[in-house]
Amino acid sequence: QVQLVESGGGLVQPGGSLRLSCAASRIIFSIFRMGWYRQAPGKQRELVATITSGGTTNYADSVKGRFTISRDNVKNTVYLQMNSLKPEDTAVYLCNAESQLNSRSYWGQGTQVTVSS
Repeated sequence: QVQLVESGGGLVQPGGSLRLSCAASRIIFSIFRMGWYRQAPGKQRELVATITSGGTTNYADSVKGRFTISRDNVKNTVYLQMNSLKPEDTAVYLCNAESQLNSRSYWGQGTQVTVSS
């Protein structure tokens, strides 16, 4: 059973920073495109950022210049560094792993990020 375990969420003031981590197990991490998505109450799940096995990144326009996605293929972990956080970044952040061979997709349980003064 594939496992994706997120950590690093919490409460932060506007303008602050958080670093999310997602540790993957029971997958060949290096062949998966990893991503972060988020879902706010009453809203649809939306893409935040993705990173391919080769390191190509993609970001939602709303987070460009503020968030950075990275991965460590030795530790089987993907990170999301979030800077200059805004109240509208408040959401549950979910880790996703998608196989670059057959598009099979897996999700973590999510970690809550709340940006509030």
